[in-house]
Amino acid sequence: MSQRRFRYLDSLIQAFVVILLISNLIAPKITAIGPFRVSGAHLMFPLTYIFGDIFTEVYGYAASRRAIWSGFLSSALLAVMGMIAVALPPAPEYRGQEAFATVFNFVPRLVVASLLAYWCGEFANAFVMAKLKVFTQGRMLWVRTIGSTAVGQLVDSIVVMFVAFAGTFDTITIIRMIFSGYVVKVVYEAAMTPVTYLVVNGLKKAEGIDIYDADTDFNPFSSREEKPRDDSFGALPEAES
Repeated sequence: MSQRRFRYLDSLIQAFVVILLISNLIAPKITAIGPFRVSGAHLMFPLTYIFGDIFTEVYGYAASRRAIWSGFLSSALLAVMGMIAVALPPAPEYRGQEAFATVFNFVPRLVVASLLAYWCGEFANAFVMAKLKVFTQGRMLWVRTIGSTAVGQLVDSIVVMFVAFAGTFDTITIIRMIFSGYVVKVVYEAAMTPVTYLVVNGLKKAEGIDIYDADTDFNPFSSREEKPRDDSFGALPEAES
């Protein structure tokens, strides 16, 4: 895998990072959907898990690990630079400081919570996706995409809410917040399953690969180049069903 250049992987990782950063920027907006309270991030953040499924399913866990770290470092840089920019004294004629601070004045505790939750959730998603692909022998893609997202989003939601709000809200309120966000994200993933099928199958055909992480090192910090099993597209016809 390390010696092969893929046509679309770099562009997909770039799109993944852009969507992640946009999600961070629109997160302060809170909206009400019946009894649920969701942030603007819920419009786009679930897409990062769909991207994660695509990376793992098409290119393997190592590619997903690369994308996750790219997103993590980019988000951390956005947060740090945002806080620095807000802290800089505004020019006397500048009238947008308050609005600017609303978007870019990231609270350190929330930054830590969101970065930790993203890291844990995305790696949980990639791990489950890779293992399920081997276990199902490439069949039932919908089980892998929804199952991995259900695990990854649960980890993400629990980590971000408890790290960010423990001691601020009572446990029952935090659990309600976790439930609201979790349901929206998993339903989003399920609704997008047909699109995921189209993208995954299209990329497998375009790249001419179908990678299985049978003997992969799943250490998130590993820098070792992986050479997972690469079954040529069409070897497992059930993989499309």
